[in-house]
Amino acid sequence: MSKTILMITGDAGEALEIFYPKHRLEEEGWRVDVAALEKGAIQTVIHDFEPGFATYTEKLGYRVAADLTVDEVRPESYDALILPGGRAPEYLRNRLRVVAITRHFLDAGKPIAATCHAPLILAAAGSLRGRTLTCYPELEPDVRVAGGLFVNREVVIDGNLVTARAWPDNGPWMREFVRLLKSPAKAT
Repeated sequence: MSKTILMITGDAGEALEIFYPKHRLEEEGWRVDVAALEKGAIQTVIHDFEPGFATYTEKLGYRVAADLTVDEVRPESYDALILPGGRAPEYLRNRLRVVAITRHFLDAGKPIAATCHAPLILAAAGSLRGRTLTCYPELEPDVRVAGGLFVNREVVIDGNLVTARAWPDNGPWMREFVRLLKSPAKAT
């Protein structure tokens, strides 16, 4: 069955967490619409670890086209939601429309894939209380304050929510998300 999937990201979204799920889900024959604050090209970034640095470094990545703005999104038209990480979630979580869209998917029980810093958006939507998830490990305090349980594993599935730590976990993350999307209980 054909699926239509929404991805919300923006400038400084992690390149590998945008392009890998987009192409992997398109490989299944599903449509992935990218929404951002503005239509047009957004600048992704590449986060990596370098010897001698206490945290990741950031380099410019590829540009990706935003198909529509978050204001144009009609969440009821989508079967699932992808929230990539990078730095984009730091400012997207402050946009009421992004939070409202995310709440729609949570309230409807539709599948959500979130990785890296994306749980910041889930926390802003008030959805982490009682949930078990993973994310970039430095966000563990944010998860705890929001009432969630952080587990440091490559992928965690909690009902309709599939989370991963970061781009090195893309394979297991998308494997489990595709499995969830194909499960009869989540057929749309």
